[in-house]
Amino acid sequence: MVFLNQATYLQGKIHHMQRALLLFTCLLSGLYAAHAQVASHLPFKADSRQPYAANPATHLQFDGYLGEKLQFVTQHSINAQDVASLVAPFKERNESSLWQTEFWGKWMLSAVKAYAYDTTNTALLHTMQQAVTGILATQTADGYIGNYAPGKHLQGWDVWGRKYTLLGLVYYYDLTGDKKALAGAERLLDYTLTEIGPGKANIVLTGNFRGMPSSSILEPVMLLYERTGNKNYLAFAQYIVTQWETPEGPQLISKALQNVPVAQRFTTATPEEWWTWKNGAKAYEMMSCYDGLLKLYRFTGNKDYLNAVVQTVANIRQTEINIVGSGAAMECWYGGQSQQYFPSMHTMETCVTITWMKLCYELYRITGNPQLLDDIETTAYNNLPGSLSPSGRFSKYSSLQGFRDLDEFQCNMHINCCMANGPRGYTLLPDVAVMQQQQNIYLNLYNAAHAQLQLPGNHQLQLQLTTGYPADGDVAITLQPDAPVNAAINLRIPAWSAHTQVAVNGKPVTDSITPGRYFTLQQTWKKGDVITLHVDMRIKTQVHHTPQGDFAAFTRGPVVLARDSRFSSYPIDAAITSTGSNNDTAEQAPAARPGAWLYFTRYNKTGSGENPVNIDIPLVDFSSAGNNWDVKSRYRVWIPVEYNVSGIPAEH
Repeated sequence: MVFLNQATYLQGKIHHMQRALLLFTCLLSGLYAAHAQVASHLPFKADSRQPYAANPATHLQFDGYLGEKLQFVTQHSINAQDVASLVAPFKERNESSLWQTEFWGKWMLSAVKAYAYDTTNTALLHTMQQAVTGILATQTADGYIGNYAPGKHLQGWDVWGRKYTLLGLVYYYDLTGDKKALAGAERLLDYTLTEIGPGKANIVLTGNFRGMPSSSILEPVMLLYERTGNKNYLAFAQYIVTQWETPEGPQLISKALQNVPVAQRFTTATPEEWWTWKNGAKAYEMMSCYDGLLKLYRFTGNKDYLNAVVQTVANIRQTEINIVGSGAAMECWYGGQSQQYFPSMHTMETCVTITWMKLCYELYRITGNPQLLDDIETTAYNNLPGSLSPSGRFSKYSSLQGFRDLDEFQCNMHINCCMANGPRGYTLLPDVAVMQQQQNIYLNLYNAAHAQLQLPGNHQLQLQLTTGYPADGDVAITLQPDAPVNAAINLRIPAWSAHTQVAVNGKPVTDSITPGRYFTLQQTWKKGDVITLHVDMRIKTQVHHTPQGDFAAFTRGPVVLARDSRFSSYPIDAAITSTGSNNDTAEQAPAARPGAWLYFTRYNKTGSGENPVNIDIPLVDFSSAGNNWDVKSRYRVWIPVEYNVSGIPAEH
């Protein structure tokens, strides 16, 4: 009866949305007419938005593994970018189908975050200033910034490119306060409103993939509404989500509330339809729309918007995201979690990886659900570094087996979509690591770091995280408040940590600790107080049964392990006879091996003869597997398990 009532409720909500569509469109037309093209700006009060559950620390500096990665990416992927070449396409308005104009905005997003992380990088700030000056110089008198020919506006990736230009300008404005950047963004959006909306072009019929790329402009629309108070922008945002629910639209709200899997929301596209408007399973663009929907939720409080994102993220996690924290094949959802044991073409697009991380982060900020942090951590220690080459270039696709290689440049340029997007995964992590809400402090990532926080009462608190995590499971958190302060320190307990130990100033905490939740320590903290944390770093075996046979994979903490042909004289595709116990009885420290960040061995039996061979299988972290980017270096995550028809353990 509960399920029947829920289904009836959802059907009623969807029916109500459909009935309201025509009336709402008419109201929007009136709202557009009632305001000048640039409305008077209305500043917002703090209580006019749904509050965030947590906000990033005032400042955070990584050390250790993530610090090294972020520094490397900043130097080789962000600082090294030829920005003039990213501006150049905007000067030539002859495009009708390609996506050159996304690259400038993607680079700007990562550059802004990289500079905010390290404000000593003055050369990067100067490059950003040049990039903004260059892009604004291409703006036409009517406000357009883009490279599409006058008769080709709204086709292909035109609106998608405008989205990234808007995001780049808004992020730069937030960093510098440069009002020219904000004005340029407003002019571009105001021009877009003259082309799309009631009585004009239907946004879900523009571009490709059921209008999802175009309608993901919702995110910068809401950012501009937040910064300007222009009611036209809020009206446009509401118009977008209303068009989603039309028969032509992607129905991102109603299908989510009905819990329709993301890969099954529309008929599977034929090969001829795959890259066209008819394909409604494009992963990256769909998640981008939900990112914008969360920002609209904050101003409307419409629970359907939030629930649609919550349901979709849960469905993506359950049906699509694989063991290393990414998903999709041929850039689309395909029920990939159950298919990850087998080779698939063009899996784990880096743009999908980055957007999954960002969507999880934005949803966490609203809900405070630590499961989303487990999602981010899995990606951050596996597929994100796995897609980064030694040159600093991100690959377009990654695989759970095979070899690593770099993909082609795009749009007759020196870059592709994933090269431009990849750095954003690393520049996101400082915001995730330590967060707070008033006196509640959330320790979310345990990489070595130094964080500064501003507490109520004008108190300052510094945190020092000393650890080799995830190479080891020991974390020491030293607190340095400017005066004794009462605060709640919330430690994220990873879902994979079956046995976790916590102590304060050397005294073990005896309260129950639950994996997958926060463990809270509330007290008055003094300078020099130390919290120690130990998480479970035993190697664990995951076995999955499929109609084609069983497969096993090994994990250690948040890190997925893989076979790599460089470290094994035994064929990496050979089946293992037994998977051993699910958990090792003792933790194993990583060994040093050139070419591997983390190296372990795992005892197993292999071979189908009368006397199976006892071997120690070499295993390396997924990001190190195949990281010489040589086709001769093969790796594999999921290892076939030999079928035992008798069921008698192989040891007997």
